[in-house]
Amino acid sequence: MEKDIGKIKKTDTTDIVVRVDDFGGRPGVTIREFVTDTKYTGFTKAGTRIPAGKFLEFREMINSIDINDLKASEKEESSDEDPEDY
Repeated sequence: MEKDIGKIKKTDTTDIVVRVDDFGGRPGVTIREFVTDTKYTGFTKAGTRIPAGKFLEFREMINSIDINDLKASEKEESSDEDPEDY
């Protein structure tokens, strides 16, 4: 079972893909980079997998992030992202 939840544009050639899958008979959420390039098109090794049993804990951590902290760190990075997108 694989179900793509969504993707976020990271660069012109790289997207971050979030999907629910069943890797090795174990359900979970996978977050990986997908590259579209002249040399290679497909998933890279970069990413992580959240086992189904840890997903609620992961979601709580993500939901606890204060949007103002992201805006503050945005000033430190040179990025094309608009803080209003958050």
